[in-house]
Amino acid sequence: MKFSEYPFHIPNIEKVQKDLAKLIESFKNAKDANVASKVMRKVTNYVDDVVTDAVIISVRFSQDSRNEEYTKAQEYVDHHFPYLSAQLNEYNKLLVASPFRAELEKIWGKYLFKMIEVSLKTFDPSIIELMQKESMLKNEYSKIMAGAQIKFDGEIYNLSQLGKFTQHKDRDIRKRASAASIKFFEANDKEFGRIYHELVQVRHEMALKLGFENFVELGYLKLGRVDYTAKEVAGYRDQIYREVAPLVHKLYKKSLKRAGIKSPRFYDLGQDFADGNPVPAGGTDYLVKAATKMYDELSPETGEFFRFMVDNELLDLEARAGKRGGGYMTYFPRYKAPFIFANFNGTAHDVDTLTHEVGHAYQGYESRNIKISEYRQPTLESCEIHSMSMEFFAWPWMESLFDDAKKYRLSHLEGAIKFLPYGVAVDEFQEGVYTNPHMTHEERCALWRDIEKKYLPIRNYKGAPYLEKGGFWIRQAHIFSSPFYYIDYTLAQVVAFQFATEMWKDQTKAWKKYVKLCRLGGRYPFVELLEKAKLRNPFVEGNVKRVMGPLKRKLKELETIYEAK
Repeated sequence: MKFSEYPFHIPNIEKVQKDLAKLIESFKNAKDANVASKVMRKVTNYVDDVVTDAVIISVRFSQDSRNEEYTKAQEYVDHHFPYLSAQLNEYNKLLVASPFRAELEKIWGKYLFKMIEVSLKTFDPSIIELMQKESMLKNEYSKIMAGAQIKFDGEIYNLSQLGKFTQHKDRDIRKRASAASIKFFEANDKEFGRIYHELVQVRHEMALKLGFENFVELGYLKLGRVDYTAKEVAGYRDQIYREVAPLVHKLYKKSLKRAGIKSPRFYDLGQDFADGNPVPAGGTDYLVKAATKMYDELSPETGEFFRFMVDNELLDLEARAGKRGGGYMTYFPRYKAPFIFANFNGTAHDVDTLTHEVGHAYQGYESRNIKISEYRQPTLESCEIHSMSMEFFAWPWMESLFDDAKKYRLSHLEGAIKFLPYGVAVDEFQEGVYTNPHMTHEERCALWRDIEKKYLPIRNYKGAPYLEKGGFWIRQAHIFSSPFYYIDYTLAQVVAFQFATEMWKDQTKAWKKYVKLCRLGGRYPFVELLEKAKLRNPFVEGNVKRVMGPLKRKLKELETIYEAK
């Protein structure tokens, strides 16, 4: 079934609750583990069906946040689903207290029950109204961002469309486009500050009601982090500060020199070459056609998967007015189908986004037949391994996606390394915010600027007082929508670098290892998943340094290849 044929159906929550109540009662009355397990299967299938309807609504709302039907449907889901969570919470209590638990663990796995125990710590009916308010505030932020109409050189652009001008090889165009973008954030600064302040208060109140000191521990548990804590993350951030931040500073100086920029400003930092950054060899249709050939050649599995995505309209890639910014992959359980959402704007980021989201979607496709829904997808830092590794597995086909593939590979590896200090800076900022939840908007901005200076001293905001005061973080949507998620990208990047290093030695061997990881789905938490896949754990002291060694050698090789072209 094509995505356009998927029914747009708003779940009737009252009916859903009645249906679930009957199933839960059946579980209570189960006479043995076999009967209880059959009821669990029915609950899983039923919830998958309801979730599918909710995901379709979410995607439609992302595609056009101005559409009144989609907006009302999303508001309905946001308002009523917390009540569904309350009902499932009661069911989960029955699961962990079941007299047949030992037998059920043999059938369903111990990790499922561990996940349920964690989820029970993150919910109570007393926080339903707070959950509803949180959803409302997140949608407020998304609608303001999606509704941006920025005047530039006589045309109107949204933030995604403006991106190609902020990356333009002409410095004056970059400067003016960046100024236009900043003007949008300045104009909405009070509203953004209010929304985030209210989000922080709501989340802090949730934490207090659930018995936590602040939102930090609750935020970790909501992300399913069962085998590491904020202490391990702080140690990892320190590794990035010591081992990567100095290298990144050198990489920026080198790439800016290569680009012929002597006194760099913030709008210059994305420039890597004097004749402009690599750009895709064609538009969206061209890239999809080239990607189809690429995935046909990568493996039979990826060829089958990508053609399934294209044939069933499971790619929405073009930026347009009213469309939510950014990119993501989501999954429709009923149809066993992943879906990719993006905002192409004619830059190399289009290829990065496509290969990145394809990595997510390929894992979803490989795990589609896992019957236990909780095991189909791992925790988010593990999910990002699939996506970031796929970016590197696509390297051998870059000649078909770029006119200058040598330039792209060098820029891509440099960019992946440059990202790490920024990613951990976002995490350190959020930890500071949630351990001090009553800061003012101005204090949060000052905190961000201090952290930014620590990890990214290269950023020069001369001529941009809004950013100098610390306004840059507001454009990072994850800070509003998914607290503590962002560092997952950096953890996964350190792991993806390991796949890249193995790929450069033996593509076939590395690919088999990657497919095995995808097929494990979410059967294990992050640290255990790394052990199963024989990958280095970023939290272990010294591992970041060990991973960076081969990358430094590869950078020199790519620089030599580029300079000799």
